[in-house]
Formats: sequence, C-alpha cells, structure tokens
Amino acid sequence: MRETIRKQLHLGQVEIGSIIFDPKSRDDIPQLLKGLQHIYMVDELREQIFDILEEITPEDIDANNGRPGMERWVIFVAGCLRLDLNMDYDRLHDLMNNHVKIRQMLGHGSFDDDYEYHLQTIKDNVELLTPKILDRINQIVVDGGQQLLKKKTTKLLKASVTHSL
Repeated sequence: MRETIRKQLHLGQVEIGSIIFDPKSRDDIPQLLKGLQHIYMVDELREQIFDILEEITPEDIDANNGRPGMERWVIFVAGCLRLDLNMDYDRLHDLMNNHVKIRQMLGHGSFDDDYEYHLQTIKDNVELLTPKILDRINQIVVDGGQQLLKKKTTKLLKASVTHSL
C-alpha cells in the first residue's frame, strides 16, 4: 500500500522538523528544503497537501496488492526539487541517492546508505504530479505563505516605537 509518509521513524532517521541546515548557505537546495520542512511542520499545510497527494495513485493500481509504491512525500519532494531547480531526471536521480540533506528530507537515516532510487522509478512517480495537481498544491503553498506573512506583519505592527524630541 502506498503511504503518504512513513509514520514510524526507523533507526538512524532524523525527524524532518529536526533537520538542520547551514543558515549561511545561499545555495538553492537548502533553501528549497527549508521551505519543504516548513510545509511539513505546519499541520494545516501538510494535511491539505497530503490530501491532494492521496489522489495521485493511478486508477488502475490496486493499493492493496503488489509491492509498496514510493511514498507520496518522497514523490512530492522529488517533484519540487526537479521543477523548482529546473533539473533533469539524471541530476535528480544522483541527488536523491547521494545528497545527505535530501536523503534526510526523503526519510532516510544513517543506516539507509545502501537504499537507492532507480531512475525509471523516479520518472514514473514524479510524473504523477500532473500540472493540475501541482496547481492545487501551489495555491495551498501560496495561501500558507500569505498567512505566514500576515502573522509576521501583525507582530511587527504590534511593536511600538517611542521617540522623544
């Protein structure tokens, strides 16, 4: 059965909210991963996106038979990396198998070094994120960003400044 995300952490796995990124890094990968981490940590955003990701299983697939499919969270992260960083599947394949922080975001721990994603599996699964699905997810992310901005702006506006002449 295809899961959205594995509910139980396994040995050596870092919880997504606990992944630490270099705050000084200006590279695009950590920036994107921080955004995905935020989405994961905000319950309302995560649940809305997970509800949409439930729909990506093809109709001709029996979720109760056969081998387990790629988790939807992994598909989502891989799809975001591919599209946001404008990379081809070969680069995505390499990063998913070799980049430590990406592997942590995908749910792999220090004992999963031997687990490899196959190129065709990545292609087959990332292609499930159709433009229609991505548009719906994008709207949720934009709305979530606006809510975050409103909270920050409200906090800034509540601050007072005293000025004496």
